[in-house]
This record gives sequence, C-alpha cells and structure tokens, in this order.
Amino acid sequence: MINVVVADDEAPAVEELAFLLDGDDRVGQIHRATSGAAALKALEEFDVDALFLDIHMPALSGLDIARVISRFSRPPAVVFVTADEAQALEAFELAAVDYVLKPIRPERLAESVRRVCEQLQDGPAEPELVTVEKGGVTQLIRRDEIRYVQAQGDYARLHTADASYLIRVPLNDLEQQWGPSGYLRIHRGYLVAMARIEKVRMTPGKACVVIDGTELPVSRRALPLLRGNLAANRIRPL
Repeated sequence: MINVVVADDEAPAVEELAFLLDGDDRVGQIHRATSGAAALKALEEFDVDALFLDIHMPALSGLDIARVISRFSRPPAVVFVTADEAQALEAFELAAVDYVLKPIRPERLAESVRRVCEQLQDGPAEPELVTVEKGGVTQLIRRDEIRYVQAQGDYARLHTADASYLIRVPLNDLEQQWGPSGYLRIHRGYLVAMARIEKVRMTPGKACVVIDGTELPVSRRALPLLRGNLAANRIRPL
C-alpha cells in the first residue's frame, strides 16, 4: 500500500480527492494539506510514497514543491491534479508520474495510482510524450494514455479516455513507430493499444475488440495477428 499527501489550497478539493483515494485498496494513509508549506511539512513528519498536488497554490505552488523534492535522494512520486491543461510540459519535465485534469474521474485517478505503484516497484521511467494541438493550444500527452488511433486520410485521430486529438501523421507511420510499444493494427482504419483491450468478440464472419466500451472492427487479414497477441496480453475472446 502507498501513503500519500493530498495538497490543494481549496479544502473541498482536498476532501474530494482524499475521499476518492480512500476508496482505492492500494492507498494506505492519506495526509491532507491546504498549502504547499503544509505539504512539505507532511513530508518531514510522515513516510510518504506519493504526492497528489494542485499546481496553483499561493506562495508555494505544486511545481515549486516538485522542484524541491527533485533534490531528495529518494523523492516520492508526484501526480499533478489540476484544471490547468497548459502546464503539462513543465510537469513532465519535473518527472511527474501523471497529470490529471479536474473534474476528477475515479477511473482516471485509479490509473494514476497504478502508475505510482508501478514506478515504486520498477523505478522511474521517462514517459513517451506526443505533441498534439487542441483549440489552437499545443499540448503534450502521454502515449500510454492513447487507447486507440483512427485513420482520417493523411491524419490520425488519437483517442484517450478524456478526449481525442487530430495529428498530421498517417496511420501507417504510427503503426511502424508504435508497434514495438504494444500498438497493433487491427484494421486499415484502426491502431489499438493491446493493453487497453477489454474484450474481443468473435462471431462467424466478424470480429471486434472493445476499448472503453467502444467496438472497433478487426479485419480478416489482421485477425491471425490479433489472435497471436491475445495470449501475451491475457485477453480471452468472448
């Protein structure tokens, strides 16, 4: 189990996040802080594995805290929980494990806890980042957040749990680049993250995979390759 600090300058936000984390069996002690100074004090007083930080706090921001603890010999994992999409680049430059946008969805927070546990077990790893644009704003997203990719002519649409992003890269190129990282071409129009497949449905003359409740078709040509990857990913067809 991991012990965490939750820090936000708004007390209701602290309580909401603490409540959600308390429902996760992987989380042990939860220490609350309503300022950056209080978060650092908690680090001095308690054995802490991870911090869930708001970015915008008076005097000492979440980014400031991340800079301070980056000098620790064994820094705790950092997850930013914020309504600000624009700080993702700086957050990942500070080796943040995750960047969760408000309002918080329980399943998205559970994914962050998984990443924290994974880092504590395996050691820190640099996330693969993808540059995207939405609403005229350039952002960075983690590649492991991308559930599947849909071909749209010379473009590709990246689908995450929260949004979709159009990038000017053909699906053929992404297939070559991302194939070694667990992405499989299941159809001329779709590239999927094998680890995100929830179900595989096979009926006479038709097959599809289910990701986040969305059915995606599997072509006859891709079906043997998909079958070969199912066992490695411990997915059983239904």
